[in-house]
Amino acid sequence: MSRTVLVTGGTKGIGLGIAKGFAEAGDRVVIMGRDEARTREAAEGVPGARWAVGDVARAADCARVVEEVVEASGGLDVLCANAGIFPSSPLVSMGEDELDRVLDTNVKGTVLMVQAAVEALTASGRGRVVITSSITGPLTGYAGWSHYGATKAAQLGFMRSAALELAPRGITVNAVLPGNVRTEGLDDMGPDYLERMRAAIPVGRVGEVEDIAAACVFLASAGASFITGQSLVVDGGQVLPEDGQAFGRALGSD
Repeated sequence: MSRTVLVTGGTKGIGLGIAKGFAEAGDRVVIMGRDEARTREAAEGVPGARWAVGDVARAADCARVVEEVVEASGGLDVLCANAGIFPSSPLVSMGEDELDRVLDTNVKGTVLMVQAAVEALTASGRGRVVITSSITGPLTGYAGWSHYGATKAAQLGFMRSAALELAPRGITVNAVLPGNVRTEGLDDMGPDYLERMRAAIPVGRVGEVEDIAAACVFLASAGASFITGQSLVVDGGQVLPEDGQAFGRALGSD
């Protein structure tokens, strides 16, 4: 049975990959973004997708978008809370406005979207929430991303408590923790960065958006109905080595 899936931050990168993954699984997809032109363009590239404009950091926008989705599709079954930003900023020089912007989108935006979607997900009878977190913060650190790492860890704290509160409503709440995934943002880091990341991953490659989409589709499936409050790491084994051994294996395999 086809479901209605709302993907926040779905205009590019991992979010767009998630949207395409659900569309390929036969679901009705709605992509939410802040920029109308970009959001419309993204939806046009996903079979059967609709689009909605809104800022996840604004409660009114979240409520309006969910209402629009329910009115247009007859309900909402899956929320993929994927919207997030990751500007680099050294801790010693980070401005309060920079911190607020990352917290507002990544943490506040996740909470507000789930709040807005609760009633519709309850009415679905098979409600699913899948949060896009990261290995950065919960499991690793990266210089320049202290604010980003804090938000990604905070999402998991929220997820666990939300899973407890929403379980009686038949809603599961889980998270996917991507490692290094090839997106526009990763490509912008340059070829040297990409090669260092590839060398650090035991499976010998950087992740693709399809890898994250597959994890999200699984966590939203009927087969995952007994899984809630859990985080699924999708990183090719990047966090496993204790002594950098993956670097030698990956570089030596060329």
